[in-house]
Formats: sequence, structure tokens, C-alpha cells
Amino acid sequence: MEVSSNGQRSIYCLHILNPRISKCLATLLFLLIVRVILFPTISSFGRIEENGLVVVRNLSPLYGSDFGIRVDKFLEVPQIVWGLNNQKIAFARACLTARMLNRTLLMPSLSASLFYKEVERLEPIFFDKIFQFEEFNSRCNGFVRLGRYMDISNQTKPIELLKGSGRKWTIERDLEQLEEYSKEPFDQSEVITIVGKNPFLWHDHWPVKDYAKIFECLVLVDEIEKEVDKVISRIREVGSKVRSKFDSDATVVKSENSLQPMPYVAVHMRIEIDWMIHCKKLEQRSRINQICSSKEEIMNRVGNILEMKVPTVVYLAVADSLLNDSSILKGWKEGLLPFEKKKLGIDKIYKKYPYLIQSAIDYEVCLRADVFVGNSFSTFSSLVVLGRTQKLMKTDVVDLCDTNLSWPSYAYNILGDSNGPRKWISNMSDISLKNISYGSNDTSCR
Repeated sequence: MEVSSNGQRSIYCLHILNPRISKCLATLLFLLIVRVILFPTISSFGRIEENGLVVVRNLSPLYGSDFGIRVDKFLEVPQIVWGLNNQKIAFARACLTARMLNRTLLMPSLSASLFYKEVERLEPIFFDKIFQFEEFNSRCNGFVRLGRYMDISNQTKPIELLKGSGRKWTIERDLEQLEEYSKEPFDQSEVITIVGKNPFLWHDHWPVKDYAKIFECLVLVDEIEKEVDKVISRIREVGSKVRSKFDSDATVVKSENSLQPMPYVAVHMRIEIDWMIHCKKLEQRSRINQICSSKEEIMNRVGNILEMKVPTVVYLAVADSLLNDSSILKGWKEGLLPFEKKKLGIDKIYKKYPYLIQSAIDYEVCLRADVFVGNSFSTFSSLVVLGRTQKLMKTDVVDLCDTNLSWPSYAYNILGDSNGPRKWISNMSDISLKNISYGSNDTSCR
């Protein structure tokens, strides 16, 4: 009887509530229902399974807030190693991991030298010796953030996060570990230090567009940028001289196109011995015969690119071991004039710097070429094409495979039209960087 009486009082109170308060409560209830439908759970950490891969969608920090990356919480990662583009991928993965934990990434150490097995011989070099620190944070503002060790207050003891390894350490377990360290009590620590494997070997949880966003924020320091300009200027200068020799109306061409830079083709020529051994083994394992290419095949296919105007200079981005091999300069189609850094007289520019900076210069030379031809199973070539695809997308083109587009790219290891190389663009909507940078015969253009 008492319960019934209390219930009647409650109903009576609801009836006499101010209508405005009732409306507010109803609105609040509606918003809560909408949130549950559209954003099921925060604990899901934004993960979605697609084609057997666990992908983390592009969530903003603090699960959708507009406050930006925290500046008082940090993530520290192991030294980043191996080739230039392996290091760029590893750096981006470290940035995205820090973003997932809503932390500032402490500026990592890169590797200036290239030793795959002899880790103790690696020569460390700070990120800001290659790329502009402040420019990176400006371009990636609100997405990811870099910090310096001087920013740490040391108010709490760092916590170590040991990355798992082996077949049992699945992509799902890796994501669960990151989710765990995003919560208390781990989140209280000012610094989380990841120990174990270098970031290139971590599981990948992010779509291609997230990596592309970070790559766009990487701008070379002024000293290296000036060296890139010198190399490209030299290539165009040689091209201008070559064109004048072949063109009987050189003076007319000069007057009409004096403001237009002389175009050049860049070919990332992978025919060095260690690469050929690697790609042959890869062909056997994967049962794909479109990975390795001989120098004769490369020359023939580049010569069959229909859209390429001749005469033109072909810059060969090759390993130093091939600079003394004169055969790479012979056998090209008439009108294609091959040059490598030694023949151009710019090898002294490269020799001033360690391996990593040499690769950074060559990367930019290939990225900015009027035509680029590479191997779709090379990480270097793949990231060059990724950057060129981004450049094309900013022009608002409708068909990225249009044969008349500027800055075309091709994969010489895959046969295309008219016995030339296949047209190549990156699939920016792909859910995994692995599909476009760790070896693929899918160049998106058929």
C-alpha cells in the first residue's frame, strides 16, 4: 500500500513539472539514443573488421573531441631503422599509434646508415636533421603531434609497453593492448615507452589515407631541399641542351616555352644483385612472375610509353653499385638519353651525405619528375607513386587513369598497353598500406 502511494506521488510530480524541463529531458534522452545507434561503444576503439583485417577508422583525438592531441602525455618508440621509405612508414606508424593513445610522439631517432643485420653499426640521426620539425606540427595540426624530450616534466615514472611478437601475437591482440594502455592506470603516466620491435614491424591498423596525411607533413630541411633543387636543375639543364641538339627549330621552341621547365623522366631501376636475388625468391614464394625485370626489359618498356615525347632525358635512380656499370646507359630507344648521378656530374652532391639523405634526395627527384617509372614491388617506388597520386587528386581530376594526365607513373615490371609498362596510381581508399607498399601487382589502372 505504501509502495502504491509513493508511485502515485511520483506520477503526480511528473504532471506538475515545468514543461520546459520536460522538453529538455526528452531532448537529452533522444540524443543519448542517437549516440548509441551511431557510436555504439567507445571501448570498440574505432575498430572495424574488413576482409580479415582489423582497421582503426580515422577518429579524432579524445574519441571525436576538438581539443587536439594532448601536449602533456607522450609516447616514446625505439630507434627507426632500415631504408628511407621503410623508415617513413615506421615513423608514420609510430605517429598513428601515438594518435590512438592521444599522446604526443617524442621525436624519434632515425638511422642515417643502412645495415639490416648489424644493428650496433647503425648511425642514429634525429628527425629534425632531415625533416622540418615545426612545419610537420603545423601541417599535421590536430591529427598527430611531435614533441621534444625537453617537454617532459618527469612528474611520473615512465611505463613500458612491450610489443608482442610471433604468430600468436595477432593483430587483434595488438589492438587490445593499445586499447588497454589508453585507459587507467596506464594513461596516468606522463610517458609510455614502447620497447621491442622497431615500428616498421608493428601490426598495421590504419588505412592508406592516414599514412598519406602524415607523409604530406614531411618537409625536408632547407639544406637538403637546396640540394634537391640543384640536382633537378642539372637534369633539366642537360635536357635543354639535348633538346636543342635534336630540334632544328631550337630557337622557336625556346621563345615559345622559355617559361616552361624542361621535362624529364625518372626511372627507379632495380637490377642490383641483392635485389635480383630477393625478387627471384619472392617470385618463387608468391608464384608471381611479374616482380623481377632485367635492364633490357626495363629499357624496352620505358621506350614504349606512348605519351612520352622525345628527345628527353631519363634520370636513372640506381644503387651506387651500378654507377660504374656503363651497360645501364646503353640500349635505350633513340630519343631517350639516360643519365645517372655520376654522368650528370652531381655525384659529389650525394657523397657529402649519409645514405638516408642520399635516398631522400633521390626520392624527391623521382617524386617531382614529369614521368616516373618504377617497380610495383619496391617500397621506394610505391611511396613515390603514392605521393604523385596525392598530387593528382588535388587537381580534382575525374579519372586518375586518364592517359593524358600530367605526372603519369608506370610500373615497368607489369606489361601494359603497346608493350609498355602499365599505368600506375595508388588506391587511396585501401584499408591497408601493405597492399600498395610491400609488393603488389595491382597498380589500380588496367
